[in-house]
Amino acid sequence: MKILVVIPVRGQSKGIPGKNIRLMNGLPLMAYSIKTALALQRLYDADIVVSTEDEEIAQIAIQYGAGVIQRPLELAGDEVTLDPVVHHAVCTCEHMRHIRYDVVITMQATSPTLRYETLQKAVETFLTADADTMISAVNDAHLSWRYDAGILMPGYEKRVNRQQLPVHLKETGGFLLSRRDSVTQNGRIGKKVTVFELPEKEAADIDTEFDWKLCEAILQSKRIILRADGEEKLGMGHIYRCLSIASHLTGHEILFVTQKQFTLGVNKIKDSFFPVRLIKEEEQLYEIAEQFQPDIVVNDILDTSKDYVMEMKKRTSRVVNFEDRGEGAMYADCVINALYPEKTGRNIYSGFQYFFIRDEFLTAVPKPFSRTVENIVILFGGSDPSDLTRKTYEIFRTIAKRHPKLEFHIITGFGYKYKNEIINDSRHRIFVHHDVKRVSRYLSRADLAVTSQGRTIYELACMGVPSIVLAQNNRELGHVFAGISNGFINLGIGREQENEAICATVEWLIRTPNVRRQMHELLLEKDFRQGQERVIRLILGGGQEHDF
Repeated sequence: MKILVVIPVRGQSKGIPGKNIRLMNGLPLMAYSIKTALALQRLYDADIVVSTEDEEIAQIAIQYGAGVIQRPLELAGDEVTLDPVVHHAVCTCEHMRHIRYDVVITMQATSPTLRYETLQKAVETFLTADADTMISAVNDAHLSWRYDAGILMPGYEKRVNRQQLPVHLKETGGFLLSRRDSVTQNGRIGKKVTVFELPEKEAADIDTEFDWKLCEAILQSKRIILRADGEEKLGMGHIYRCLSIASHLTGHEILFVTQKQFTLGVNKIKDSFFPVRLIKEEEQLYEIAEQFQPDIVVNDILDTSKDYVMEMKKRTSRVVNFEDRGEGAMYADCVINALYPEKTGRNIYSGFQYFFIRDEFLTAVPKPFSRTVENIVILFGGSDPSDLTRKTYEIFRTIAKRHPKLEFHIITGFGYKYKNEIINDSRHRIFVHHDVKRVSRYLSRADLAVTSQGRTIYELACMGVPSIVLAQNNRELGHVFAGISNGFINLGIGREQENEAICATVEWLIRTPNVRRQMHELLLEKDFRQGQERVIRLILGGGQEHDF
């Protein structure tokens, strides 16, 4: 099976002057099509040629591994279609090499986002199909209008959402495959025609400066695996953080990988409509990585081993870990430990400056300090594994009796399993809110909070809410940001604290406005707004200094 790939490249371009040789992300535009076509030679007996009348283009074609067909000037004009150009290239190659090709593929130099894997699959499909011609196309279904005898008419029968419109395939410049007998001076389309539908981002054709910028953005995009779990004991913070990060990686191809048995995390990811693959064991992740071919793997799974990180580095060019204090941290390209203060190792970024705060807190406005406590918020994360919610629920019923104007707002997370037992108690002004979408709404009205020692402490700090902290476990105790120097009263492991001690601490803060004011001011001294940018830059490999 002999295949000829013809890439027509003219020296003149009116839309974007010199676009075919202009550098796009460091390569001449035409080089992308050449490199994609050359990859076919791994599986097929394929010749790759560039048809051009321009000497500079010819030299670039040779530099990147393609042959050159000198195009006659009469085939280089603005009005000349591709059919005679391709026919000339085919006939010239056959004459020079004394062969006859079976399949001719036309590829445009202006479609740099087409992936080799897509082209390979199209060739495989075409070779077994009962078709003379295969054209690359993209579904471009939109509500449209047309003129009929000078009258503007709708091009649809009923106004519906785009997803409900019938398929409307638009040709792209990606490729056109033809049986040799279909290639003539006047055409390349045989009697039996089929299409190969491209993903939208691989269907870009460059005609304008806007197209150019779009293609640059697509080519700069990366494939990223986000590896995280969420369940009752572990909590949901890892899932929430990765979902927030994913929402800031617009334009990149995201794939979540999570353990099948942790249904809380699985359901949360699915509800967010990000693609997700489920695994039971580590080896399955390695298989997924080999299939997906990620540029970056982000691990939000706590401590990793050396073996795990080294296995992932065989399958990706960059490994980024969160909250990793295991042996694997030494071998990752980047470790972001926002909850820990130490800065040890060239690749470790620690401290609150690297906390990835959720978008809602960047626009929320903290409540001005109030000498009177009128609103207390209680929140212990997405799953509250130590069930500190029920513990404090009873405590605040007692406090409510002594403060008749005080309101309590309990916020429980997506994974809290006792939500049916924590209900509104209007008599004691206790209001319960399950799986709140915008926590900032409640923190912007709070005068005091009681919380666990996870990521929520940073959100409370961003809102300037004086807080009492009860850690869920020993690992949370290592999150030393939640200390008095930053505006928190930390009581240690929550389940080990006597109810009377918690109650007394709340009562003391209610009675001491000057202490709460100092806490409020300390909290607002910290600027979390640059954390998002720093974290995204580190994930993508942009680099970041440790000091600010």
